Amino acid sequence: MADRAKGDGRDGRDGAGVAPRPRESAPRAVAARVLARVWGSDAFASAALDAELRRAQALDPRDAGLATELVYGVLRVQVALEARIAEFAAKGRWTTDPLVRAHVLMGAYSLCFLDRVPAFAAVSEAVDGAQAAGGPRVGAFANAVLRKLAAAVESSGRPPLAGAVVASAPGWLRGALRRSLGRAAAEAFLSAGPVPPPTGLCLGPGEDRDAWLEALRGAAPAGSFEAGRVSPRAIVARGAGDLRRLPGFGVAWIGQEEGAQALALALGALPGERVLDACAGRGNKSWLLSRAVLPGGAVDAADLYPAKLSQLREALSAPPASSEGAGAEGGDVQPGGAQGEALSGEALSGEALAGAGGGLGRAAAFVRETYAVDWTVGAGDVPEGYDRVLVDAPCSGVGTLRRRPEIALWRDADDLPRLADLQVAIARRAATRARDGGRLVFAVCSVLREECEAVAARLAAPAEDDLGVRLEPAPFDAEIARELSGGGDAFRLLPHVHGTDGYFAAMFVVRR
Repeated sequence: MADRAKGDGRDGRDGAGVAPRPRESAPRAVAARVLARVWGSDAFASAALDAELRRAQALDPRDAGLATELVYGVLRVQVALEARIAEFAAKGRWTTDPLVRAHVLMGAYSLCFLDRVPAFAAVSEAVDGAQAAGGPRVGAFANAVLRKLAAAVESSGRPPLAGAVVASAPGWLRGALRRSLGRAAAEAFLSAGPVPPPTGLCLGPGEDRDAWLEALRGAAPAGSFEAGRVSPRAIVARGAGDLRRLPGFGVAWIGQEEGAQALALALGALPGERVLDACAGRGNKSWLLSRAVLPGGAVDAADLYPAKLSQLREALSAPPASSEGAGAEGGDVQPGGAQGEALSGEALSGEALAGAGGGLGRAAAFVRETYAVDWTVGAGDVPEGYDRVLVDAPCSGVGTLRRRPEIALWRDADDLPRLADLQVAIARRAATRARDGGRLVFAVCSVLREECEAVAARLAAPAEDDLGVRLEPAPFDAEIARELSGGGDAFRLLPHVHGTDGYFAAMFVVRR
């Protein structure tokens, strides 16, 4: 909080009659730059925030937490905040400058939803930021508008955050969620917390979760580490700092959201099987699958984007020393996540391995072949005969709104039919690579019926192409998926129910 002993600076002069330089709050400056990037260059908030926080290393954890809350909070309730501001001022030039817009909206968010920030401080810091970005006239505008909003909030009380989140979601999205989940569940989905959600860690097969919980708590006592609720491989971390600095990273475990782990495990890959990760991205699910098929099995990865496959190859190109798996010294593992988590690995010491129940017999993650392929055009060089195929298809990403609230600003209703057609085309073509009787899991990080049950129904319907395969819905054969689906052939994960991001998965048997 700036020292106001020589005047509050609102008249543009200090005690000596010289216009002072506005002093931006450090966490608000960080948050403003992130919001400006989201609005101006379609950046993902999480990646932009991580980059800004790395540059602002002088921020203490409390200030970093405030910057994080301001970014996610403003994006979630942006429409509601702008509506409140419109009660006191016509929409004007303040909305055209991303930094000014960010400071005004952060001030409004603090007044409406942050009871730990005094109203005078929220106004003062927002005015300083707006004036630094847009000049004295903009600062005066922000001061007038936010003081009026502060008085209104003091008079009528703070609005409920959940209601503001729901009201800020685009109308098409609210309608699609209600059709898919029901009204009450749709509102629960939109307002589900925590925001941002915790970081997921995924243990490799054979790792002792209890032992790793103890090891990680000892390595990062300021953080919180708990067992996941859905995936038996998951550890949920909060306040853990840079994952790359923790023991076991990239060897015993990687960073992967818990629901994404469940999708990979739902495929039911078994030792000795040949598996295709058809939309592999940077390879997080490939990492998990490649260890599940040992000994004797193999995982191949395909993706539309060669750059992602290049990163995957760098991470997962070193084969195990034997069919039983290589030791941790066999090479660093550097998987990158489809959820936007850039990861790198470092080998554990022998002492750390022993302490966490590991050892030199730990299997290395290894992808045998990678294929750059556009499934909507053809199968390229991808061979046939796979026992299992995972199609984690491109989608709206609505299931990740807690993690990526900006998605609600980018998508519209017209995207859904286009994406559904794309999903059907990819899954149908990828199915031609499975053997007769092989299994295929179709999955999306969406909870919308148009991308979930409707696509699954189209895949199961008589084919309108000449690809020579049929997809028959079948019960999951992996234990985790049987529990989630109630013994059926499809399941949905929801943040307000399971604590994960939102997903849908359906199992099929491929017939030729």
